[in-house]
Order: sequence, then structure tokens, then C-alpha cells
Amino acid sequence: MFSKKNLRVLVVDDTIVYRKAVSDIIDEIPGVELAGVAHNGKIAIAKIETLKPDILTLDIEMPVMNGIEVLAEIQQRFPGIGAIMLSTLTSDGSEMTMRALELGAFDFILKPQTKSTAEGKQEIKRQLQPMLEAFARSKIAPSLLSRKGFTAKSQPLVRTTSLARGLADKKDAPPRLSPASLMKRGKSEIVTIGISTGGPNALSQMLPRLPGDLGVPVVIVQHMPPVFTKSLAASLDKKCALKVKEAQEGEPIQPNVVYIAPGGKQMKLVAGADGKNRLIKLTNDPPENSCKPSADYLFRSVADYYVGRATAVIMTGMGSDGTRGLASLKEKGAHIIAQDEASCVVYGMPKAPTDLGYVHVVAPLNKIADEIVKSVR
Repeated sequence: MFSKKNLRVLVVDDTIVYRKAVSDIIDEIPGVELAGVAHNGKIAIAKIETLKPDILTLDIEMPVMNGIEVLAEIQQRFPGIGAIMLSTLTSDGSEMTMRALELGAFDFILKPQTKSTAEGKQEIKRQLQPMLEAFARSKIAPSLLSRKGFTAKSQPLVRTTSLARGLADKKDAPPRLSPASLMKRGKSEIVTIGISTGGPNALSQMLPRLPGDLGVPVVIVQHMPPVFTKSLAASLDKKCALKVKEAQEGEPIQPNVVYIAPGGKQMKLVAGADGKNRLIKLTNDPPENSCKPSADYLFRSVADYYVGRATAVIMTGMGSDGTRGLASLKEKGAHIIAQDEASCVVYGMPKAPTDLGYVHVVAPLNKIADEIVKSVR
């Protein structure tokens, strides 16, 4: 769980119901303690100096000083303090949340909308507890790009750690791949990316480094709810030379376009009527690894249709979604890039495939775009 020193949390929300619910949840989580509460952002900033919290749960929409303004102030005055945003499932809420994530918020949770108080509290706890655990383990820096001395390096084929051994012990574990089972690869004709916690910020740094004439489509699963993926796509589109959009059912994929899987749907590629074009297929298939969209789900379809001609990238995020899909991709000759531990907000999703030997290149965030370009040219 956590280290011997408790993680101190300041709860900031203008609604007494949520202040009470989140405070009660924090009291229930081992290794976490309630540093205090504040009913608006201005009071929160004043309390940070005396209470010295490690992280805030921060309502997005508040009077006097909203969550975005609080976050900007924290970044300037208290850069070591983290924030988990509490957001609403609305267009305005999603756009403000994107801004918060770009400003360095660790992650966000949705305020339950139509549940009883007890159910709502359980839903918040289900989302909040793993985030606090991940934050306690992570190394947060004000700017990942400001770190010095990162260089992309080749990764040994198999490097076993306790996590890899644990996966290998499971009946449905992703397989260890022998060199003999792997297909040869050529120049990549598609790029596929799986990413979660820390993703919006990482994508806003990585994707603008890709040239507008990349020459291939890019398909992405970012773990997010509905509405938020559309806001993410719009935000990234303003920053990138490539066109970035939320994927739509039945559209043919085009080069130099980035397609983000819509929240609440599974996304895969299917063959068009002519057998040559590849189309986006959105489904209501169940979650995989508790994720919808799931990177595994997307990766399998890319493996099927782009044998020996795909680049897959696994980036910052909690959990291990993507590992089994990367096994399929590796077996079918894909080139696989993983974000390195030092530049991940949470080194979860890249860890297992790296440890299992699926990865060809481990690269820091500011080198991933270069590695992608090399693989398609």
C-alpha cells in the first residue's frame, strides 16, 4: 500500500455533501489521512501553507476561485503538491478538466450523477483509492520535459521482474514469445497508442512533435469517459500539425489523421467493402481490464490487419491494459515502443510488456515522437 508516512489530503469542494463524502472516504483508506477541508479555492490556497498536504481533491467548478485557478496557483507556489480533480459529465466540465490535466493535475474522477448517497460514495471510493495509491508511488515533476539526460535505448528482449512473474503465473497471462514465433516487420503503415493516467498531458507534449506529413494514420485509446474524449481531441487538434479527432463509426482511416477512441465505446479496425480500406468500428462490447475503450481491444485488430506493418506505443497509465494486445502485435511483427519509467506519471501500463520482453525501444516522453517517425520512414 503506502509508505509509513501517511499521504495527507486536503479536500476542496463548495458542496458540503461532497466535502463530507470525500473526507469520509479518506478516513477509510489505510495510509491516507485527511489534512483538512476548504469550501472554496481561496481558502484552500491559504490552508496549504499551514496544513502542508501532499495532494488535493479539487472541485472544478467553485465560486470565488475555481479549480483551474487553484491549480495554476499551486503550480507556481507549491509545485510538489498534486491534485485530483472532481468533474461533472458535461461539455464545460470536460473542457475545464482537459485544461486542469494540461496544468499538471494527476487525474480526475467524475462526480456520480444519479445514484443514492451511499452508491455515490462507493463510486467515488472505487475511483479515488487507486489514484491515491498510484500518486503515493509516483514521482511527480513540474515538467517532464525539463528533465535532463534522457536517451532512447534498446531494451533486452526479456527482463523478468516480480510483476512479470506474477502475470506469467496466471492462466490467462500474456505469453512469453520466443524469437522463432515472431514475424518479420517492414515499414509501419499505422501507429497505435494505449495510454491512461497522465495521458492528456503526455499526448499534448508528444503528438505536436509528429510532422504533419507523417504519412500514416494514428489510432489511440486514452482511458476516459464519454464527452471527455471529444474535448481531448479538440484540445490536441489545436496543438498538432496532424489532424486530431474523436473517431466515428464506419469512417475510413486516413493518413496524417489521429483518431481517439470515444469514451464508453470499444474501438477496433475492420476491413472495408473493397477489402483494402480499413474502417473504424465502434461497439458496445463489454469492458476489458475494466476499460472501455480498451487498448487490448484496439491492439488486437491492428495486429490482424497490419501484419509486420504496425508501430504500437504504450505510455503512462495505471494497470496493465494493452499487455495482451501487445503480445499479439509482437507476434505479428509490430514494432513496439514503451515510455520509460522516469517520464511516466504512473509506470503501470508500460511496465509489464517491457518486463515481458515485448518492447523493442524504451524511450522518454520527449523522444517517443522521434522513434515513431523512424518506424514509419
